[in-house]
Amino acid sequence: MEVLSPRSLEEALAIKEERPELVPIMGGTDVMVDVNFGRLRPPGFLDLNRVSELDTLREENGTMFLGAGVPYAAIVKGLTAFKPLVQASRSVGSPQIRNRGTVGGNLGTASPAGDTLPVLAAYDAEVVLQSRGRGPRSLAWDAFLIGPKKSAIAPDELILGVRWQRRRGPGSFSKIGTRNAMVIAVAGLCLLIDEDARRVRVGLGSVGPTIIRARQAEDQMSAAMQRIGAWDDASISVPEEVVFEFGQLVAAATKPLDDVRGTAAYRRHCCAVLAQRALGWALKERRLPSWW
Repeated sequence: MEVLSPRSLEEALAIKEERPELVPIMGGTDVMVDVNFGRLRPPGFLDLNRVSELDTLREENGTMFLGAGVPYAAIVKGLTAFKPLVQASRSVGSPQIRNRGTVGGNLGTASPAGDTLPVLAAYDAEVVLQSRGRGPRSLAWDAFLIGPKKSAIAPDELILGVRWQRRRGPGSFSKIGTRNAMVIAVAGLCLLIDEDARRVRVGLGSVGPTIIRARQAEDQMSAAMQRIGAWDDASISVPEEVVFEFGQLVAAATKPLDDVRGTAAYRRHCCAVLAQRALGWALKERRLPSWW
């Protein structure tokens, strides 16, 4: 099996244009599992570990860019301002996996169980792609993720990274699995409170053919907080029945299947519980003093 190791983005794009059948690899934490089980037998790999342009973190005018080659361990240390992404990155695999695996790999695999993908959905992130012939382009997360383990990337393109707007307000990522660590999620949820847009945002993973936004639940909770004045006064409590209904609407947004990790009914129940808990955490955080 052939392995080509370019030393620059320009060289990598030239190789991908000439050899689109090569599979890009960095950490290999997903790809090599398929290779080891005989599910993937590519003619060769495009090793991107020496392409330094992919290993970048930067923020410009409130927009964050995360390079496709940044490992989860670096996200945990370097992106503390984005707590949901840090929590999702910390939940991935073992320390060894977090030192090698990348968000670029999550995007390339396009699995609905990718832990960081519900966070990117809640942030309304864009995936930045580039080919040698056409140059760079950006796709919204839901235009990029088009099905179970399917994306809109072209054969001659590489994933450069992902970018999103900073959202002012609390949020979290949580998931449920068959054990506490090193587990594929039965259900995963990211909740953000966007103070500037006055909107609650919810991204869901492992409960449909691809990542899901719970739009109806978002609309209802955002409107309820406006109606009771909670956007202007964080000390106002959201009624329990509104929180319960929010959880039910989040569960209704899912499209789960029965599999070895859990039934569809259990996944819906998980999402309702995760949504209610995450909303409670975020509302409590809003009430804390700024120095807390």
